[in-house]
Amino acid sequence: MIVKPMRTTVRWRWNRVQQITASQLFVSVAGFIVAFLIICAAAPQWVAPYSPTAIDPANLLQPPSSSHLFGTDYFGRDVFTLVIYGSRDSLLIGFASVLVGGLTGAALGTISGYVGGWVDLVIMRLIEVLMTIPGILLALAIAAATGPSTINVVLAIAAGTIPRYARVMRSQILTVKNRAFVLASRSIGSSPVRIFFKHVLPNSTAPFLVMATIGMGTSILTGSGLSFLGLGVIKEIPDWGAVLSQGRGYLTVAWWVCTFPGLAIALFVLSVNIIGDRIRDAFDPKKSQG
Repeated sequence: MIVKPMRTTVRWRWNRVQQITASQLFVSVAGFIVAFLIICAAAPQWVAPYSPTAIDPANLLQPPSSSHLFGTDYFGRDVFTLVIYGSRDSLLIGFASVLVGGLTGAALGTISGYVGGWVDLVIMRLIEVLMTIPGILLALAIAAATGPSTINVVLAIAAGTIPRYARVMRSQILTVKNRAFVLASRSIGSSPVRIFFKHVLPNSTAPFLVMATIGMGTSILTGSGLSFLGLGVIKEIPDWGAVLSQGRGYLTVAWWVCTFPGLAIALFVLSVNIIGDRIRDAFDPKKSQG
């Protein structure tokens, strides 16, 4: 029997405590950022100090100051206000595209994995065809063909995410439906519908939830990219990608017009990924036991 020195054991435990504390701090900060941006999207008038359409010719391209926290753009609009109001369309596109693409892909993967046979063959061949086209390229093609609108952008982004959700859900369904408790339920005469809703589906949703959480940031990033290229939502109040696109021509003289919307995108995507990693660790039995 090998006995570890007391100093080594104490040091290991102290390092472990530091890791847990740092992880909790990152998750807490990420949760605060996501919650704050959701509040901004739900009620921007509570946070923004100005109207997003207010034009002030006397304060064109002013740098950040106490009166304009993020400076002003080439119309004299407050950039902080534009970032707050722009979160509404950006987050809406992210949530809606994950909802549409995730549910569609999960439904196809579930049917494919549980039914099997020729149904599985047909669905997976269609999924493989979609997988041959990169998601961002498919989103660009659909957005360019259908025109700039919120619904079209959501459908364009969702179409590129369907294969990932379908494959993950199918593999999870195939794993769960062959487990002992499912086979036992089938042996006592339970109907396929009862087995599916009582045993298979509840034990297959964890990877989907993790993937949907992480996919939220990717969808917002894609939506902002489409808006940056002029294929996103065209409104009087621009979203984050549109603010970036409008400010890129003034980058050398007014860096703040592009910097702060870009930071908002980066912070939200990073925060969502941190939360997604934490959810993944919570569902991972190896991590929870460690």
